[in-house]
Amino acid sequence: MLIRLRTIFNAYPRQFWLLFVGLLISTIGSSMIWPFLMIYASERLNLPLGTTTILITINSVMGLIFSFIAGPIIDRFGRKWMMALSLGVNGIGFFLMSHANTLPAFAAIMALQGAFNPLYRVGADAMMADLIPADRRVDAYSLLRMSNNIGVSLGPAIGGVIATQSYNLAFYIAAVGMLTYSILVIVQAKETLPQRDALERKPKERFGGYDTILKDRPFMSFVGAFTLNQLCAAIIWVLLGVYTKENYNLSESLYGLIPTTNALMVVFLQVWVTSFVKRYKPLKALAFGAIFYAIGAGSVALGAGFWGFWISMVITTVGELIMSPTASTLVANMAPADMRGRYMSLYGLTWGIAQGIGPLAGGMLSDHFGPHAIWYGAALIGLTSVLAFSFLSRREKTPTPSAA
Repeated sequence: MLIRLRTIFNAYPRQFWLLFVGLLISTIGSSMIWPFLMIYASERLNLPLGTTTILITINSVMGLIFSFIAGPIIDRFGRKWMMALSLGVNGIGFFLMSHANTLPAFAAIMALQGAFNPLYRVGADAMMADLIPADRRVDAYSLLRMSNNIGVSLGPAIGGVIATQSYNLAFYIAAVGMLTYSILVIVQAKETLPQRDALERKPKERFGGYDTILKDRPFMSFVGAFTLNQLCAAIIWVLLGVYTKENYNLSESLYGLIPTTNALMVVFLQVWVTSFVKRYKPLKALAFGAIFYAIGAGSVALGAGFWGFWISMVITTVGELIMSPTASTLVANMAPADMRGRYMSLYGLTWGIAQGIGPLAGGMLSDHFGPHAIWYGAALIGLTSVLAFSFLSRREKTPTPSAA
């Protein structure tokens, strides 16, 4: 076992492991908050779910807008400092959220975090593609997902216990995690932006180069199909916690075990699932993975207690294991080296759009048609994603990986 671990460690550069450790630290902190944020906001503000989900929409709309800005900035000025800035602002945001008492105050903080989130996400994805050769990217993305999910497995379980005693303490720990990772990036990371000699001889780009990307029909078709899948995922992740508490009186500490199960499955199964899935064409694998999201979302409506909701999460997580590293690798291989930030930016928009629309739509379905309507709607969206990927897989050509 030690020999195998040493082999894996030596297979990747030191900076990759910096990302691995830093992501673990920050994820433990942030995942103590996000599964319970709608519960916290609803109780603190004494507002209905349909109103408090506006906070997620605000966060996502700001992320959507600033993702367009993040891509050109990162492709021009580099990855390192933008990542550090994003992490620092998010850490401060968690601290400020612990003192927010009004809807406008929450909205301002969520807007701030939404604006700076893309700088880290796009920068880290681009840095990964810079560091790792194309033939090892799917395995590298799988390892980073393991790091993220070790954090997620610990964070909600710890956060659920702490939140029942003090939400403020949970916010402080989240802030410390983000700020610690920011410092690690500043002190230890090296810039990975490719040499720009060739770029500066290119004709001046219009619209930050996005006009070229928008003409990339295979990529944009993938983005559309993946957005549908992310809508389904966002409804599950944002609304499941508040749904289980309001309708089935599931406590935060008990609910925390559900996202923890998701994370543990990724930690222990991701590498094995990836080794199997990478034998198949990406879009076919994505279509298969999307089926599990649709089934998982629909099955929530049938649940009536902890174990029913736990099974729904297990089903959903199978889809996540298949789709997440496959999608990230597909985008990295599609993107030209000098446009990785912008390709990753548009890829990141899928989650921003999903968070902006999905929970709000789910909240409206709940308010007008009853709580179960959330999950019927999510399942329908998930099935549409399956059909979209299936259609694209019929025309799929394996992309030529861009140089590392």
